[in-house]
This record gives sequence, C-alpha cells and structure tokens, in this order.
Amino acid sequence: MSGLQALAAKRVTDPAAVIDFLRPNSEVIVPIANGEPVHLLDVLEANADRLSGVTVHQMHALRDRPTMHGEFGDRLRHVSYFLSHITRPRFHEGHVELVPNHFSEVYDLIRRRSSNPYVLAAAAPPDQHGNFSLGVSADYVASFIGRAPFFIEVNRQMPRTSGRNQIHISQIDGYIETDYPLLEVPPSQPTDIDRLIGSFVAERVRNGSTLQAGIGAIPNAVLANLSGHTDMGVHTELISDGLIDLIEAGVVNGVKKANNRLKVIGTFALGTQRLYDFIHDNPTFEMWSARYVNDPRVISRDVDFVSINASLAVDFIGQCASETISGRYYSSSGGQSDFARGAAYSPGGQSFIVLQSTAKGGELSRIVPQLSPGDVVTTVKNTVDMVVTEYGVAELRGRTIRERTTALIAVAHPKFRDELTATAREMHFI
Repeated sequence: MSGLQALAAKRVTDPAAVIDFLRPNSEVIVPIANGEPVHLLDVLEANADRLSGVTVHQMHALRDRPTMHGEFGDRLRHVSYFLSHITRPRFHEGHVELVPNHFSEVYDLIRRRSSNPYVLAAAAPPDQHGNFSLGVSADYVASFIGRAPFFIEVNRQMPRTSGRNQIHISQIDGYIETDYPLLEVPPSQPTDIDRLIGSFVAERVRNGSTLQAGIGAIPNAVLANLSGHTDMGVHTELISDGLIDLIEAGVVNGVKKANNRLKVIGTFALGTQRLYDFIHDNPTFEMWSARYVNDPRVISRDVDFVSINASLAVDFIGQCASETISGRYYSSSGGQSDFARGAAYSPGGQSFIVLQSTAKGGELSRIVPQLSPGDVVTTVKNTVDMVVTEYGVAELRGRTIRERTTALIAVAHPKFRDELTATAREMHFI
C-alpha cells in the first residue's frame, strides 16, 4: 500500500472514533501548549460517560477545560507537569494534580506510571510519503513514537518542522483533519530594569557560545542585547520570537556547535504567528525530544554553553526558588536545573539566574536570608553559578557561604542591604 493509500485508509471523519481506542484506566499523553489536539480532547470530554479512570497527562496547558475543573470525577482527570495560568488555579482548588519533575525526565516519569499510555497529538498535514510532523512540539511526546499508540489531529495551520518529531502513518491508529489557528503568546516586554539585567548577562557571553534562554522578560532582554555577537548557537527547550531577529541578522548560525552543528535545536515552540510562520518548513530548526534537548550530558558537549533562566527568590547560600511564591505553587521546575547542570559541565559554560532585585512594587527583596516556609528549591546551591539583578552579577560557584552572602547583598536593592547585612551577621554568615 502506498503512502497516499495508507493515508486515505486511516483518515477518520468522525472524531468520536478515538474513544474506541481507549481502555479503562488509559493514560492519555498530550503534548505541551499548542501541541494539544483541541478537537480530540473535546471529544473525550463530550463522551466522558463512556470513559473509566482515564487520566490526561500534559505540561503547560493553554486552554481551559471542564476536566481541569473536576467535572468528570474519576472518569476523566488532568495531571500537570508544569502549571500555567490555566492550570494554576485548578491545582489550588484541588482539581488538577502536579508531578514534580525535571523536563528532561518527564517521558520517563509518565512511562513509569502508565500501564496503558495512549498519545493524542496535533500535527501538521502529512507529506506524500505518509509522514506527519508534530509541528511546534517534540517535548516528551516524541519519545513515545514507536513505544505507544498514537491518534493524530491534523491541523492545516500547524507549521511543519523537522527533527526527531516525525511519525509515519503506519505508526498511528488514525487521524482527523481540522483547521484552526494556534494560540499566540506574545513575548513579555522587558522594562528598563530588565534591559539592564540583560546587558549585564550579554557582556559576559562570548562569541561562539551556544544559548539556552528560558521564559520571561529578562531572558528576552538578554537575547535582544546579543545583536553584536557572532557565530552563536542555540540549543534550548523553548524556541521563541526572541530568536528570529538574531537568526535573520546572522548572529545565530551554529557554526561553533558540537551538537547538531548549524541547526537551531528546541523541544517546543511558543510565541506569535510570526514565529510559527518563521519555523514552517525552515530547515534551520529541528525539534528533538526533551530527553535529548534537556539532558545535561548532551548539553555539556557544547563548549561555552550559556544557560539563562529566571527565578523568583534567591537566599544567602544560593538556593533558587523559581516555582513557588511565599510557599504557594506557581509553576514547576521545567528545564531550569537541566540546563544549569549542563552548563556547569560544559567547558567554559556559564549559567545565569536572572531576577529583578525587588517584588511587589519594591516592597519586598528577592534576595533573602532564607527562603519562605514552603518555598521549593528549583536549582540547588551547588549548581547555581551566577545571580544577576539590575545591580550587577553575583558570582557564587566555588565560593564560600560568606563570599556568597556578601556578593548577593551587593546585588540586592540598596534599601534592603543594611537589613540583609544585619541578618547575615546574626546568622554568622558574614
């Protein structure tokens, strides 16, 4: 049977057909963000009375759903691996569960807890050979190719990307065809303070380095400050709008990379329509599974690897609380620790934790003697390299507790420094 004949044979006109492939206690695996198959999940919810013990596993959902409000009880529930603005309130209400994780290990964690994994994923239209591209995603789902059954939702507006996110018609149970725009997430606009922090990081980044930049205004500000650099590479979990100008200007070309030379490597893309149009059929980009992209052992093979991630608070010994606020869960670990560890092992590697010095309009210092009760440590003190605020760079790696404390107080907001110093003395840290 030719590729075109196989495609015709597995095309499904009634999305409800997917229900027949789910068994009691099936673990439904859904890609991150815009990799979500919207209509297939609509069908699951519309037919929840036919389901029993089905769990949806997903990282960073962008669409609100009745499942996340607990409307279907144990018939259909949602487990998250990174809280978004959608799942965050549902988690605090007790309707969504959260699995602590490193992004590099999400596939292994899901696999460990899943006896009946079944993948539902959005994809770009297939080529003439019967190959589907998972488009803006590879994440943990690409690792299930050949290891779990798939049912695909083809979206005509999904960009086609290359890499290790390809699945052949022979590897799926069926597919439906849809046509809807991807959700856009405009990049956070940096403030003057963010741009200053970005400049401190950029001036330490060497030409020819390979970059990873996390989510947020400050990582975007760092990218904007790299326009004068040359021969940069990109190996990052998130492909965002901030990379477009650097690629078009020739700043990013990947010629110095050890891993996937000349290619921009990511595990998912999230941004505006400009980004989705830019990556469509663009051979510069390759999407690989998070097991590869976020693996510290892989990251470490690139020389001068630079990791840039935001945090919410840092204490005197360097512990970074990047996923909780005053002990209350806000997000999750994502790939921050993955990349910080990888950069630490990279020859000449540098890892930056970036944050404004204050919160709540200047009322609270983000440099603190100790983290708040209940705060979760995302990146441990032994891994943290440099902490950057608008007041400079605190170098922590290889430093004593006294040296760390002194350096962090120096980059705290001036109005808190006397208080922080007094507390440090009481703690016998200085």
